[in-house]
Amino acid sequence: MADVPQPSSDPTPAVPAPATDDPFPTPRAETVEAPDPALPARDRLLLTLLGARRLALGATSKDRLWSWLGPGLVALLAGVLRLWDLGRPSTLVFDETYYVKQAYTLLRVGFEAKWPEEPNPAFEAGNVDTFLNLPDYVVHPPLGKWMIAGGMQLFGGAENPWSWRISTAVVGVLAVFLLARIARRLFASTAMGVLAGGLLAIDGMAIVHSRTGLLDNFLMFWVLVAFGFLLLDREQARRRLADKVGAILDAGQEIGRYGPWLGWRWWRFAAAVSLGLACGVKWSGLYFLAVFALLSVLWDASARRAVGIKRWWEDALLLDAVPAALIMLPTAALTYLATWFSWFRSPSAYMRDWAAEHPGEGVQWLPESLRSLWAYHQKMMDFHTGLSAEHAYASKPVGWLVQWRPTSFYYRDGSDGVTGCGYDECARVVTSLGNPVLWWSAALAVVATVVLLVWRKDWRATAVLSGLVAGWLPWFAYPDRTIFTFYAIVFTPWVVLALVYVVTVLLERTERLPSARGWVIWGVTALMTVIVVMSIFFYPIWTAMNVPEWFWRLHMWLPSWI
Repeated sequence: MADVPQPSSDPTPAVPAPATDDPFPTPRAETVEAPDPALPARDRLLLTLLGARRLALGATSKDRLWSWLGPGLVALLAGVLRLWDLGRPSTLVFDETYYVKQAYTLLRVGFEAKWPEEPNPAFEAGNVDTFLNLPDYVVHPPLGKWMIAGGMQLFGGAENPWSWRISTAVVGVLAVFLLARIARRLFASTAMGVLAGGLLAIDGMAIVHSRTGLLDNFLMFWVLVAFGFLLLDREQARRRLADKVGAILDAGQEIGRYGPWLGWRWWRFAAAVSLGLACGVKWSGLYFLAVFALLSVLWDASARRAVGIKRWWEDALLLDAVPAALIMLPTAALTYLATWFSWFRSPSAYMRDWAAEHPGEGVQWLPESLRSLWAYHQKMMDFHTGLSAEHAYASKPVGWLVQWRPTSFYYRDGSDGVTGCGYDECARVVTSLGNPVLWWSAALAVVATVVLLVWRKDWRATAVLSGLVAGWLPWFAYPDRTIFTFYAIVFTPWVVLALVYVVTVLLERTERLPSARGWVIWGVTALMTVIVVMSIFFYPIWTAMNVPEWFWRLHMWLPSWI
């Protein structure tokens, strides 16, 4: 994430900042003392709205260097783990059977075309043009498949399994870098940012999705981008508010019942575009649009209250919430509509001519193309709400945080011709299982985050929980639908943030307690060491390495994992 540009001519508050030459200082508690009344009003308000630690980010050359170098290093690690032997296995894995072939036909004919019976053996052997000149009924928007298609176009074509997955691998690496930058700003600590990025870099859920041509990793990426933009918007809006209200106070006037308008919010606009792109991958991006929009307005309301605006709730509604709705919703909708560009320009696409073939039906006031698209969306909705087929790896969302029933993406053993591991029985496995120690620790951290939110009213806890509320809780509304644990990749960054948040609070709370702080640092170091060891241990079954069958079973700690 870029550092937020300052809107005023004197962007640096004249307040003491806790700068240090240590590139990775452990988090210190935010100052609780009232700002010095001798400071200009703007500077006092900045301290109130953002805190000294956040204002001090980038205050030294070393911090500026490590704010980019640290995330870059964990992204480099992520790249090695995701790109190494990316073409293994060389066959279509799990739902790649749908999305990879759909992406290829988008690239070739501009719409998702049907395939003959049992097309995979020919496709995997390099005979990739057996598709039929007929449209296929697909139930997800096209953007994610276009992103897969981009990898095919740039890196070797559909004959190369590496090209099926390069786009999702690149997105996975970028997500690690972004999370490190986001966590740095969220927790006002470069060290905590690098820790968050490092944990995402080595997590199994993230690694598996970054090495498999599915849609969910793209959805995760776009909602994470939107979250980062909203963090930038929060900071910029508070700086503008401090500027405008500070100018009133410094002029000897009082703050009235209402506060100033903060102007056009470019970061919020960018977040709306990102959320529209997320919806263009999967409709579940809508949950993030709703939650993030509400979160952003709540941040505005708290800022107006903090600076002393008397009718802050009304102010936030009229000057922040209404403009946010008028900007974010149409922007996201138009962005989503734009992701269907290939459907609009392809006369042979599925249901493209539905309106012409069904005069007098559907939403009559819409143009024919949009009436056809609306009818198509109704059919897609019927599929999603009615999906209840039996599946061996279906799981209820209540078990997702503890990885109770991970999804097996790929399994081949000796009966499939797997040999060469040095033992009689060999296996190649891809199991979408998060690092168990990380996820179990994070599950406890999520509970702690809820407690801290209620106890401390900490805005950071709200930010951390927002991704879980948007990405996890909605699935509880579909008890009869066929759903899977691998959907959790969408909120995996916030699972990591929950764990890092608790670490941050522990370090902050023990700042003046050397003995307790030593124990916290020792415990965090031990936990992170175990997580790293577990990632090394599980990496072979995340990446289809050829291993003895007994070695695979050694990883199946719970019967529900098989």
